[in-house]
Amino acid sequence: MAAHIIVAEDEPNIAKSITFLFERAGYKITVEPEGGRVADLVFQADPDLLLLDVMLPGENGYQILKRLRADPRAKDLPVIILSAKGQAEDRETALSAGANRFVTKPFSNAELIEAVGALLQERSSG
Repeated sequence: MAAHIIVAEDEPNIAKSITFLFERAGYKITVEPEGGRVADLVFQADPDLLLLDVMLPGENGYQILKRLRADPRAKDLPVIILSAKGQAEDRETALSAGANRFVTKPFSNAELIEAVGALLQERSSG
């Protein structure tokens, strides 16, 4: 069965390109552009991984991540933070909030596919 990835991204072109990239690679994708709905969707859909943009309407990625990590249902969910801000401070904030990886926009398709594949492999073997 294909791994299910939730993509929390409010920029339509980025969401479309991520969807195309991962569906072509055999993944099932659900896009949620509204920050305030991401955590509820995670709890309902029980995805294999979350790609989480930092800047979202309603609730930002760091707030969402802290909420997920505080809940036993999602505390071990692999999360990759996507951000246009790539400073060391931004990476530290993401990792201290509980992100497994941090990918800076613009990202290469190969980089994103590799990060997702590695996290899903770790999860299935761990």
